[in-house]
Amino acid sequence: MSTHREIAGKTICVTGASSGIGQAIAEHLGAKGGHVFLAGRTQASLDESAARIVEAGGAAEVATFDVADSPALQDWIRSAGESTGRLDVLVNNAGFGDVGSTIADGDPDVWRSMLEVNVLALAVGCQAAIRSMRATGSEGNIINISSVAAIRRESGVYGATKHAVNCINSSLRQELEGDPIRVTSIMPGVFATNFSRHLDRAVIESMAESVGIERLDFDEQGRLPAAQLEQFQAAMAPVYGDPQYIADTVEHVLTLPIEINIEELVIRPQRSLF
Repeated sequence: MSTHREIAGKTICVTGASSGIGQAIAEHLGAKGGHVFLAGRTQASLDESAARIVEAGGAAEVATFDVADSPALQDWIRSAGESTGRLDVLVNNAGFGDVGSTIADGDPDVWRSMLEVNVLALAVGCQAAIRSMRATGSEGNIINISSVAAIRRESGVYGATKHAVNCINSSLRQELEGDPIRVTSIMPGVFATNFSRHLDRAVIESMAESVGIERLDFDEQGRLPAAQLEQFQAAMAPVYGDPQYIADTVEHVLTLPIEINIEELVIRPQRSLF
């Protein structure tokens, strides 16, 4: 009889781990005893996460690069498998987009960047992970973080990139039926760590004022500091989910027997904006 698998001892690669959902997933799996390889663009944040993982009993290694750099992404995934002798998990979390932009008035350069990060980098990461999992004889899981935009037809260019993620995911599931490698697409709704990239700034400021947050300190990328995100999430929990729930969902998928494949999961807060 098949049994649930453990996280401890697994080699796990997580992209977009500098903040938000990716950071929550990396730290959670590290605390469960995983050997986590974190990739992102903010060295200080990655180092802080790595320190927390080690303190919790896991192992962590960090790398800073742009996932749109295909050779760098391929090398990082390959080296993780080679250095530990196995590759158990790839979490393709890196991605960005502007849900509020229109096709009529949007910026084609932003669209190009979304396609490179949300679609091409994800496909390249999947390919590199499959090669490493096969080379090391690993029973593996690929987790692709998509979005509820993928199940909405009117979700613009950003939604189109997430539709593409689900298309890649389903194609891989079929391709890998003969391998001990499972592929899952997780589609989050609005969570505290990603909502500021999905809503118009004026809307966010209005909502913040309604719950007593007088000032929001957006950075150059339109993101909020962790303390304000936590404050916002706590005040509006039914609408803005805690990213820890996504990390818990990833853990659930990874601990299922390898012969089980959860192809898609939608995870939303109690009340959904999308």
